[in-house]
Amino acid sequence: MVQRAGERKSGKPRVHVITMGCAKNTVDSEKLLAQLRINRIPIASTIDEADVAVINTCGFIDAAKEESIDMIIAGVKRKGQGRLRKVIAMGCLTERYRVDLEKEIPEVDRFFGTHQLGDVLEELGGHLRSELLGERYLTTPSHTAYLKISEGCDHPCSFCAIPLMRGTHVSRQPEDILEEARTLARGGVKELIVIGQDTTFYGMDLWGERRLASLLESLAGIAGIEWIRLMYAYPAHFPLDVLDVMVRHPNICRYLDIPVQHASDTVLKSMRRGMTTRALRELVATIRAKVPGIALRTTLIVGYPDEGEKEFAELLEFVRESRFERLGVFTYSLEEGTTAHPLGDPVSREEKERRRAAVMEVQREIAEDLNDALVGARVRVLIDRLEGDSWYGRTAADAPEIDNEVIIPAEGAELAPGTFSDIGIVDAYEYDLLGRVSV
Repeated sequence: MVQRAGERKSGKPRVHVITMGCAKNTVDSEKLLAQLRINRIPIASTIDEADVAVINTCGFIDAAKEESIDMIIAGVKRKGQGRLRKVIAMGCLTERYRVDLEKEIPEVDRFFGTHQLGDVLEELGGHLRSELLGERYLTTPSHTAYLKISEGCDHPCSFCAIPLMRGTHVSRQPEDILEEARTLARGGVKELIVIGQDTTFYGMDLWGERRLASLLESLAGIAGIEWIRLMYAYPAHFPLDVLDVMVRHPNICRYLDIPVQHASDTVLKSMRRGMTTRALRELVATIRAKVPGIALRTTLIVGYPDEGEKEFAELLEFVRESRFERLGVFTYSLEEGTTAHPLGDPVSREEKERRRAAVMEVQREIAEDLNDALVGARVRVLIDRLEGDSWYGRTAADAPEIDNEVIIPAEGAELAPGTFSDIGIVDAYEYDLLGRVSV
């Protein structure tokens, strides 16, 4: 059964779960919330209503770590003021830095890692019901849900600490994934967002071959699911049969999140990405040729130790050539335990920010051109919410929270969250569109 966050009971210590970081953490928190519900442990929708705060931390890069630590400290402050009985921290940051955190923030009652859901429940007075691990207590809008198909990562990327926090790649059994997806659909979910540390590696540990395409084929047949969106697709050894499935099924969005990270051979080799710039360009061209009209999202890293001015210029040129529909940029974060750590962090913070801004300026121009081309068109929009005097929705080319939105004046527009509507685009901004129900 799918429950919705915000329900409240009385008479027992109430637990509020705070999620930091990525969508994978969101799913972990939703499974914890479902287990709390199963154990009849009351859930507080806000921290002001809570007796216990559980903070699901992120340890991906410096900024994310700082945000998680700030949240832990804020919880500890509440506890010191008598506004919380307990503060519990779990997740990636605590998996990686538990000893240091226990020493530096002893006011936290317990620290747990990424694979200790049962221990967290025991601490909260419950017991893990492993036969019900597929159940979710959704914190996303009721029509959208993330679907995690695997855990961990086997890739040796030099900059990345995810394997240190999440372990090696483990694919979920397809029947478990499909049953979870069917349960979500019965609960009113219309958009499934397929996630994992590397979704394209799905099946390698179970069958010795990639079976993402067959999994998507099965997901596409679930009644009620109108959009399936694929995220976190590793570019090296990308399974091209996924593109054939995407073309065959209209409910699989022509959208692909494929983090390339860089485009200079020097940097790609040092990053241990398993690709050359030529192979990367060929892959982008192949994807666009096989799936006409596809929206490609990528992420890049600037300021990597081996990125000089020449390598950065190559990256900028790649962005101009590739014209990604959606793009984000991280500045390099030096991470202990990674193979890039001995290279140090020679690029200054100011230079990293300059490079990030330069990439985003190129992307801003691309985004403006792409959005301008949609003025006068009609697009299918999934309505997410009413905010002020406007409805906000997304096209199939847009994932929630990270991509563009379509803004629709509410006056005269009879819309509802979780419904689809054909919207006429009347104006375009850098990263959003203005639409009307009838034009």
